[in-house]
Amino acid sequence: MRSAARLYAVQALFQMEAAGVTVTRVTREFEDFRFGASIDGEELVEGDVTLFRTLMQDAVNNQAQIDQMTDRALVSKWPIARIDPTLRALFRAAGAEFMLKETPAKVVIVEFMDIASAFSADPKEPKFVNAVLDHMAREANPADFAE
Repeated sequence: MRSAARLYAVQALFQMEAAGVTVTRVTREFEDFRFGASIDGEELVEGDVTLFRTLMQDAVNNQAQIDQMTDRALVSKWPIARIDPTLRALFRAAGAEFMLKETPAKVVIVEFMDIASAFSADPKEPKFVNAVLDHMAREANPADFAE
C-alpha cells in the first residue's frame, strides 16, 4: 500500500502541474477515483492514504526547498525546470519522503527507482534518477549514509 501511495503521489503531482489544479482537489480526486477503483475491469491498488496525503502536502508545502535540493543534484545546465514533468513530480514526491525521515533513504530510493522504471522506456533514465535521488537523500538524511 505504501508503494501504491508513492506512485499515486507522483501521478497526482504531475496532474497538478499539467492541469493547474490545487493539491486539495487532486488529492480528493485520487482518493475518490483511483484508490481501489475499477477502471475498464482493472482493479486499481489501494494505497496508504496517510502516506499519500503527507507526500502531497509536504511536496507542495516544501516545493521550493525540494526543488533546490534537486537542482543541487543536477548538473548546472539542467535545472529542474528543464526536467521532464513526470521526473519533476517524482523528485518532489521523493524529496517530501526524504524530509519525513520515517523510511530509510535507501528504501525510498528503491521505491522511486521502480516508479521511474515503470514510466520510462529509456534504460539510461533510471540510472539518472538513481544518481539524483542518491544525492538528494544524502543531503536530506546524511545519518542514513554514515559509515
